[in-house]
Amino acid sequence: MKLTEALPNTKAASVVSNQLLRSATSVGANYRAACRARSKADFISKITIVEEEANESLFWLELINDAGFIKEPKISGLIQEANELVAIFTSSGKTAKINNPKSTIRNLNKY
Repeated sequence: MKLTEALPNTKAASVVSNQLLRSATSVGANYRAACRARSKADFISKITIVEEEANESLFWLELINDAGFIKEPKISGLIQEANELVAIFTSSGKTAKINNPKSTIRNLNKY
C-alpha cells in the first residue's frame, strides 16, 4: 500500500496503482478465506485464487519496475517477496491436490 502512495501522479501510474492495490489486498483476503475453508476441495479452490492474485500482483510490480515508476533498489525486495509468495502458494495448492482423496490429480512430482 505504501508503494502505491509513492508512485508518480500520472494516469498510467494511477491505473497500475489501482490494479496492484486490488490484487495485493485480494491475496490477503483470499488467504484468510482459504485458512477457514470447510473442506479440502474448498481450500484448493481458495488457495488457487490466492496463487492467481499473488501472481497478478507480481506482474504489476514488474510493470512498475519496467516503467521506471520506482527506482530499482526500492522495488526489488518486493518483487523477490512476491516471487516467493507465488512459489509458496503454488506448492501449497499442489500438495493439497495430491493429498485430496477426491482429486483426480496424482503424482504431480513425476511431471
